[in-house]
Amino acid sequence: MDTEARLEKLERALLAEKHRNRWLLAAVGLGVVGVALAWTLANTTATAQAQGANIGLKVIRANQFILEDENGKTRAVLSVSKEGPALVLFDETGKPRAGLDAGKDGPGLGLADETGKFRAMLAVDKDGPRLVLFDETGKRRAGLAVNKDGPGLGLYDETGKVIRSLP
Repeated sequence: MDTEARLEKLERALLAEKHRNRWLLAAVGLGVVGVALAWTLANTTATAQAQGANIGLKVIRANQFILEDENGKTRAVLSVSKEGPALVLFDETGKPRAGLDAGKDGPGLGLADETGKFRAMLAVDKDGPRLVLFDETGKRRAGLAVNKDGPGLGLYDETGKVIRSLP
């Protein structure tokens, strides 16, 4: 293989990595926004309760809120269960497209495709943060994590076998 062909191959590989990095950055950004929204919601509720007690405002308390569109279709559900609070957003066809929870093991954000299958999950647990990407069949194909040993990256084939990993 001559130098020019090798250079073209490297340029294609670099372009593919740039595209993957953009998607990863978008997923991480959405995760940060989700965590910020959850934190804001928690603090707003506490502040509203404190202010309501001081100035005579009524506070609404519930285990679940369901938001519907003008046609009566459920578009969002905010709920609290023994596992913790959760927010699920639905598209116009009723399929879940995003989910945010703050469970016992830590917060998590899931993003689903148009069929309702979750394709990206961002979570933080006792071991650290992790991002997992799934293919259209729901199988894990890539994972990025940071734990006490440092960062790690894993790429998987369609059977779940590791095809590349760092470190």
